[in-house]
Amino acid sequence: MTCSRLFDRRTRTLLVIIGCLLFFFVVFLGAWLYGRQGEVTNLTLRKISPGWGQPFGTDWLGRDMFARTLQGLRLSLGIGLLAATCSAIIALILGLAAATLGKTVDVVITWLADAGMATPHLVLLILISFACGGGAKGIIIAVAASHWPALTRVIRAEVMQLRTSDYVRLSRRLGKKPVWIARHHLLPHVVPQFLVGLLLLFPHAILHAAGLTFLGFGMSPHIPEIGTLLSESMRYLSSGMWWLAVAPGLTLVVSVMAFDLLGNNVRALLDPKTMRE
Repeated sequence: MTCSRLFDRRTRTLLVIIGCLLFFFVVFLGAWLYGRQGEVTNLTLRKISPGWGQPFGTDWLGRDMFARTLQGLRLSLGIGLLAATCSAIIALILGLAAATLGKTVDVVITWLADAGMATPHLVLLILISFACGGGAKGIIIAVAASHWPALTRVIRAEVMQLRTSDYVRLSRRLGKKPVWIARHHLLPHVVPQFLVGLLLLFPHAILHAAGLTFLGFGMSPHIPEIGTLLSESMRYLSSGMWWLAVAPGLTLVVSVMAFDLLGNNVRALLDPKTMRE
């Protein structure tokens, strides 16, 4: 077996997926090992730039920015994952309903999806988060309520194609109800689209969750979430403490890119053309 044959496209895809999952495992493990160490102040170590002993430096209170970044990244990832999961479930339910419950329901859900996609994301996120009182609950509701339209349209289009299949027509002639058909015939076929859509929602959810906190409509300033760390760093950039913004910002960008890479590779793995290679 040649080296090129060993590392074909499928193998490379699996390696990338494993690498991304390993990265997220290390982030959560590191945050768990450090615990609340990022909240410990040490005024003798104030404003230390990044080095061997402090890879991300310390802030104006001597708190370890590496520990704070890991803690904040874990919190941001957790909020983003929960919000994206809720949004994907909403998209799955509405997509199935639009394609199976008649023309009137289809028109209403399609109109709602178009209206949601036409509304500026940031404005909608701020309004919903503010109305829900902010915090983790407000962020999750805001992101979940604003990110479902695109995936809903994808699932609806897939189900519309499945409706014309022979086994669905046969079930309809046998008197099966639309809910039964959706559960037993349509849902198993849209699971791959649901999983890929869920993974591709994560980067948007994580960025928007951090953005809401950065703008002051999300988490409390006392909680070291990535958005909070970036917001706090703005007051100290002029004094030369660049690492307060660069370290959390880079970790957030890397995490978002890793999720995007994970989603694209899972989609490629589930593609029948890729599976045959």
